[in-house]
Amino acid sequence: RGEARVAILAQAPRGSDFREACPPNVSNMVRISVLRDCLNGICNAEKRGKRQVQVRPNSKVVIKFLQVMQKHGYIGDLEIIDDHRAGKVVVDLVGRINKCGVISPRFDVCLGDIEQLASNILPSRQFGHLVFTTPYGIMDHEEARRKNTGGKIVGFFF
Repeated sequence: RGEARVAILAQAPRGSDFREACPPNVSNMVRISVLRDCLNGICNAEKRGKRQVQVRPNSKVVIKFLQVMQKHGYIGDLEIIDDHRAGKVVVDLVGRINKCGVISPRFDVCLGDIEQLASNILPSRQFGHLVFTTPYGIMDHEEARRKNTGGKIVGFFF
């Protein structure tokens, strides 16, 4: 694949881009997980010291995950921009996020396994949150224990 790229670029006119020189059957990358892209963008912006980050596209799961983060004070305001397409979200950063990520696949976690999973993923007992999707909506692991329910794990942040 790398040699084919070099060969195509060698045949391309000087100053042209790889995408222009590629045959039409070579496609761009496909977006696999909207939530993963969102959390990666937030994590990278946080590491760079940015005050705001714009994430796109938007989805219900992304909004609910960000609202859980906002409830615990890890991010500031959320501004949802409806552009009549996939939508965008502008997130105000407050500098508290060390790491956030998606757990894929979203495997089932029963009520008794939440404590063990939290100790495996999170750095400390009193620090960080797991996010679950439950029959009662998307919530963190502490709220799931209070409501006495399990669910599928979506991701984590600390």
